[in-house]
Amino acid sequence: MSVSATPDEDGDDATRPRRRYDSPLRRERAVQTRERIVAAGSALVHGFPVWDWGGLTFRAVAERAGVGERTVYRHFPTERDLHNAVMRRLQEEAGVSYEGMELDDVADTTRRSFATLSSYAVARWSHPDPSQPALVDEDRARRDALLDAVIPQTADWSEAERQTAAAMLDVLWNVPSYERLVSVWEFDGDAATGAISWVIGLVVEAIRDGRRPSSP
Repeated sequence: MSVSATPDEDGDDATRPRRRYDSPLRRERAVQTRERIVAAGSALVHGFPVWDWGGLTFRAVAERAGVGERTVYRHFPTERDLHNAVMRRLQEEAGVSYEGMELDDVADTTRRSFATLSSYAVARWSHPDPSQPALVDEDRARRDALLDAVIPQTADWSEAERQTAAAMLDVLWNVPSYERLVSVWEFDGDAATGAISWVIGLVVEAIRDGRRPSSP
């Protein structure tokens, strides 16, 4: 059976030939390397002084993970793929999932999301760049999840009314809303989270009671 020298998992040429076929050991190493890359990306984001993912480059992640840039490219063909994987990891760390989210889950999911903010070095969150692909994808995913949560309770509502209800939940579940309570109103983190959860509860109750946004 033929053998050849192939790049190793860190992106450098191997010093000894390897077999061309795949193997369980090699797959396991690939999984471990991918985990190192995603964990390195998460660590970098936690250390950013501002909520700007421009610094989450292939080179920066490779250096933090201790692998070659080509290895990062092999696992994540585009920077958007890398950023989205890191965003999913941050959600997992926060215990946040949009999949199957129901209306009654919104307040608790928001609470878990806000609870992780103290683990970031970011001083202010008010002006993230919406053109960054990972943030655009995140916003779209949350919007869709909120609409899906509202729809079962609003079968006889118009599309505009559903969108208004979901949009208000999104405005409340938004870091700048939390930050304003902390910075301007001088709430502590628990008080800010509690206040936002309280209002989310009121909106959820209104939706369940059939009180439409257009109602007087």
